[in-house]
Amino acid sequence: MVEVSASILNVLPGKETETFLALEKGKTDYFHIDVMDGVFVEKNTYDKMLEAASYIKRISNLPLDVHLMVKNVPEAVDDFGALAPNLITFHYEACSSPEEVMKVIQQIKGWHAKVGISVKPDTDVTKIYPFLPYVHTVLIMTVEPGKGGQTFLSDMTQKIQKCHSYIQENDLEIDIEVDGGINLKTADTVKAAGANILVAGTAILKAVDFGEIIKELKKS
Repeated sequence: MVEVSASILNVLPGKETETFLALEKGKTDYFHIDVMDGVFVEKNTYDKMLEAASYIKRISNLPLDVHLMVKNVPEAVDDFGALAPNLITFHYEACSSPEEVMKVIQQIKGWHAKVGISVKPDTDVTKIYPFLPYVHTVLIMTVEPGKGGQTFLSDMTQKIQKCHSYIQENDLEIDIEVDGGINLKTADTVKAAGANILVAGTAILKAVDFGEIIKELKKS
């Protein structure tokens, strides 16, 4: 089953409430929270996303899918873990050693959240294979993290296929989430490669009918 995680990164100021409720009505499976610190990536959305995620928890029962694009992962895990998200994903590249990666995994589990590990486009996906038995989700970036509305990097399809094959061969129960440039054209490509959670922001928010595009993205 394919699920959709709607990115709220580019929700228009002043339109938050109606947009969040429309996304829920449109049957998005998750609200995708893009947390950036201005260090790990250029943009800084940290306080904005903390405020938005807190607000969503008050008005909606839909789960939060928190994507940490930050250098200080432990601090961010505690800040967003307190909001009881369904999933917290951190970047492999933000950790300096395998031991640090494992510490973060255990920290996230301490908040009773599912664990996701993400890789940037330039990172060899095999680097995260040792950690896959301990996580619930792999998030493969199909654009360089840090900006919304970027164009899908088509060579990331092979990375998705490679990861999917490894997961199947090792009988692991792990979701493959993809984030970056996902729309009705690129969705079919990543789904065929093995992705089952699609992060979409611009494609949904620019649509006339959120429900219609979300339904199309979910088609397997």
